[in-house]
Amino acid sequence: MQSSHAFHFNLVAAAHAAMIEHGFQPDFPAATGAELAAIKAHAEMAAVDGLKDLRGLLWSSIDNDTSKDLDQIEWAEALPDGRIRVRVGVADVDARVRAGTAIDNHARSETTSVYTGVKVFPMLPAELSEGITSLNENEDRAALVIEFAVDQAGGATDGRAYRALVRNRAQLAYNSVGAWLEGKGPAPAKVSARADLAAQLRLQDEAAQRMVGGRFQHGALDLETIETRPVMLAGEAVEIARLEKNRATSLIEEFMVAANGVIARTLEQAGVASIRRVVRTPKRWDRIVEVARRLGTALPAEPDSKALNDFLLAEKRRDPDHFPDLSLSVVKLMGPGEYVLVKPNHVSPGHFGLAVQDYTHSTAPNRRFPDVVTQRLLKAWLGGKAQPYAEEALDAIALRCTEMEDAARKVEREMQKRIAAVVLHKHIGQSYRAIVTGVNQYGTFVRTLEPHVEGMLVQGAKGLDVGDRVTAKLISTDPERGFIDFAA
Repeated sequence: MQSSHAFHFNLVAAAHAAMIEHGFQPDFPAATGAELAAIKAHAEMAAVDGLKDLRGLLWSSIDNDTSKDLDQIEWAEALPDGRIRVRVGVADVDARVRAGTAIDNHARSETTSVYTGVKVFPMLPAELSEGITSLNENEDRAALVIEFAVDQAGGATDGRAYRALVRNRAQLAYNSVGAWLEGKGPAPAKVSARADLAAQLRLQDEAAQRMVGGRFQHGALDLETIETRPVMLAGEAVEIARLEKNRATSLIEEFMVAANGVIARTLEQAGVASIRRVVRTPKRWDRIVEVARRLGTALPAEPDSKALNDFLLAEKRRDPDHFPDLSLSVVKLMGPGEYVLVKPNHVSPGHFGLAVQDYTHSTAPNRRFPDVVTQRLLKAWLGGKAQPYAEEALDAIALRCTEMEDAARKVEREMQKRIAAVVLHKHIGQSYRAIVTGVNQYGTFVRTLEPHVEGMLVQGAKGLDVGDRVTAKLISTDPERGFIDFAA
């Protein structure tokens, strides 16, 4: 029997409270208004002298369907030697947000935009991140362009970065572009209307497919953790949809990994201290080895990302239903990413999961503060100016970014549970196909297959173990605490 009585829970208010609870300041400081007014008063293109004019290129962006804070655009061309030159244009946020202003200090404290599913809490005011500093369609913008060439084996070489003027010619979305590239859907309207845009996107896809193959050969991990988003109707969460990876998401991921590598190496070669994004070699490798052993695979005693990825690919083929849970286990055992100061001539810890040694965050300055910092470091070097941050300041910023990224994950995780509890409340009494995902001293936990939600099996759990399939009947939800209870 489904629940028929009305149920109301203010998810936006809960998200705001969760932000404060985890150390964020979701409301902008009083001085923001005056600074925004000054920025808007000079919103026309300024200080463009000396910038390379690349507005004539057929730039496009690919992002989520609902994204309004556009950080990067892409363009590619085939070279005579068989390589593909890729250019990534990144929004020049620093051109509008000066260091030491109230807006900048707020961003330095928050360090990241937080996406709660029902409301975005932006690091920068929406008037900037969705307007003046966003690479919106058919708007001239200042940008930092990161360029590299992709060879047949997927290697990215000849990297360089420079300032330029750009113009986004087509704002596109992952789902529609991905389906088209994979032959599962029609071309998006903007693509079908322009043969040159279609050809441009297919060339970008060719470059990305070369790159993903090359990184997996070097040990990049093919992980598949499940992500969801709420479907909103009239401001209410009514359904939970699974976010699917596709050729378009892969395209952007590969370009961003390569672009961030170019910036890391550029700053290193320039002798400039920087903030790197790292995932250290797993200290709990022995636990990963044990997970693989229980599934019949022997991994090396010492951390080996290539061997780990070969194991993951085999398990994905053998048992696709459980692969997201295996991926999540490996992610947790690898440990979270962090931001660290890397001084000139010092070795970076690297990024174990991406199989790259040189990796910084530079491609999302509307959403992440370390990207703004990296942008300022690069622009100072390009302009022959003194570096804007001392090493001690960079170290402090890196620590704050790590701390607040962890806080953001907690907020987003809590809101996912609350949203699921709200959406499922009207389905109390319904049964779902589910998989047992955890058994510990706190209880037995299951994940329903459709929709993807997690909860506790409060009845009928005796004798069940991880991996068992069950029919789980929904018996209650508690949005305030994010609890969903099932009975087997």
